[in-house]
Amino acid sequence: MERRKFLVKAATVAAGSTVLLSSCGKDEQNKSAAVINRKTYEWKMVTTWSPHFPVLGEGADELAKTIETMSEGRIKIQVYGGGELVPALETFDAVSQGLAEMGHSASYYWAGKAPAAQFFTSVPFGMSSEDTYSWFFEGGGLQLWNEVYAPFNVVVFPAGNTGSQMGGWFNKEIKSVADLKGLKIRLPGIGGKIISKAGATSILSPGGEIYTNLERGVIDATDWIGPYHDYLMGFHRIAKYYYHPSWSERTGVVELILNKSVYEDLPNDLKEIIKSAALATNQKMLSKIDTLNFEYYEKLKSEGKVQFKKFPPDVLEAFKKYSDEVIAEITSSDPMSKKVYDSYSAFMTKMETWNDITSL
Repeated sequence: MERRKFLVKAATVAAGSTVLLSSCGKDEQNKSAAVINRKTYEWKMVTTWSPHFPVLGEGADELAKTIETMSEGRIKIQVYGGGELVPALETFDAVSQGLAEMGHSASYYWAGKAPAAQFFTSVPFGMSSEDTYSWFFEGGGLQLWNEVYAPFNVVVFPAGNTGSQMGGWFNKEIKSVADLKGLKIRLPGIGGKIISKAGATSILSPGGEIYTNLERGVIDATDWIGPYHDYLMGFHRIAKYYYHPSWSERTGVVELILNKSVYEDLPNDLKEIIKSAALATNQKMLSKIDTLNFEYYEKLKSEGKVQFKKFPPDVLEAFKKYSDEVIAEITSSDPMSKKVYDSYSAFMTKMETWNDITSL
């Protein structure tokens, strides 16, 4: 009997040991899998902004930090301002070719590569920021944006916004469309084509060169962003007139672009982290810039050195007429642009109807 009890106990202990060893084996397997999934990535982000440029460059810095924090250090991103690693207006090419994994920029800079790209930053006389995001996330706009960038091996997410902008700084008072003739104006995207029809010359230059160009007379007028950034740039010291409203940029969507091959190799959780970080940066930037713009609008008014002017009705009517012509030219010559703008226009019509109902 004693021998039998001993054998039963021995068998029980042996079984328990087997279970324990089996459990330990599974734990070690799980640990090994976790180690594999904890692969870290060291990426570069290039931007079209000057290094640490207020709100925009700072937004890129914050986006990089947010991704690193949310990923618990699995993605570490070094941010380079325009010109530090590649020239500002070569951001898209650098990401497309894999020289940098990420970029922070605005899509209208790439109109020469893909005409449809410019519709995603802003459309003259187009939708507000709120309505534009509704189009991106509920109206198919973001899918179209990625479709436009797909041939370039690029994935895109909205990752910031400069809100509704001002109409620009001028050293000549604009009383009629005739006053635009012969002026050299820094205005990118579709807006540049519109002022060309009005008799001006559109000049494309990165932000870091605008002040010097305006001061030296290389350009006669410039758009930029709004009172906060414009004040920091010092335009109020070298330009007489500050015009509103912004007919060309009722919103100013900022993009996060990623090399598609690199992005698709990421684990799914890291992909979701990047999406979420971009969305968070998007909302923070828009809230911040709207607040700062009002504060600096008041500051400019109180200093009394700037003459605030509203574009005359006939000038705005001319801009709208030329806007329709330019968009018709773009969409008739590029099928992808037509596809994008048809979607945008149809969604804007819906939003206009709803906004009319809900407006006070």
